[in-house]
Amino acid sequence: MNNRNRILLFMAAILLVTGFGACKHKKQPAKTEDSFMAGTADFLIDESLSPIIDEEEFVFGSLYTEAKPHMVYKSENQALNLLLNDSIRFAILARDLKPDEKKLMERRTLPATVNVFAHDAIALIVNQSSADTNITVSEVKNMLNGKSKSDLNIVFDNPNSSLVRYLKELSGSTELNAKNIYALKSNKEVVKYVSEHPKSIGIVGFAWLNDPDKDYAADVQKVRIMGVKDDTKNKDDNGFTKPSQESLALKTYPLSRDIYIINCTNKQGLGTGFEGFLLSDRGQRIVLKSGLLPAKMPGREINIVTQQPTQ
Repeated sequence: MNNRNRILLFMAAILLVTGFGACKHKKQPAKTEDSFMAGTADFLIDESLSPIIDEEEFVFGSLYTEAKPHMVYKSENQALNLLLNDSIRFAILARDLKPDEKKLMERRTLPATVNVFAHDAIALIVNQSSADTNITVSEVKNMLNGKSKSDLNIVFDNPNSSLVRYLKELSGSTELNAKNIYALKSNKEVVKYVSEHPKSIGIVGFAWLNDPDKDYAADVQKVRIMGVKDDTKNKDDNGFTKPSQESLALKTYPLSRDIYIINCTNKQGLGTGFEGFLLSDRGQRIVLKSGLLPAKMPGREINIVTQQPTQ
């Protein structure tokens, strides 16, 4: 092989390697995994809210068959940790983000948009055989702080839940460690426990008592919802009130909470699409049907048909 051929072969080899490297390092266009009404995405959900979110997801999936949201049910503490650590950027929780939590997301260029989409209640339940079905807020606080002489056992879902956080705020205590207070694993277990133990009070999300699934519907029939009276504030006495859409709307039931959509995706993806559905007239009607109070009352359509008088 002469020198000229060697030079040409050497130059061809250089061009081949350079071209390969350019192709290898060429920036590929970013792939979009989800869009407004299609694709897949993980959503964090407070597990105590699963009855209403399951219904919303079912209808949403029926309408938008290319949308495949994956609901990740966690306790409130677990969900917040995942959201704040940028693992999953969309959550439905029973509380808003605190100012420092919002600032943290802003520093990561993932500002949170927050909307209330429903109003829930904390329900107190007793066994069907119980003669005492009324309680005051002061009595609830005393029981949570171990200052009550009652021999009733108090049961709730789990130590990291939004219900426990709510109860701590209500009682003004950082720990619920009275000897007759017990944490179980889920709202279903609380309903089952109370249905089998007359000397107990269960604390559950109101949504779990409306249209229950078959696996615990029989247990719901064996418990009664307590009436609660707020005797801690100087205001008109509403008496003992049970949770309902009416008492939530009129703010006469003292143990209520809001359900928040927290969207930190910072894009027009499936999270934004699901959020829009929840806040739409269709999504709010599902809330209304569930027994909870919609954040915005759906409109009513009335068709007026005029008929000509018969001759």
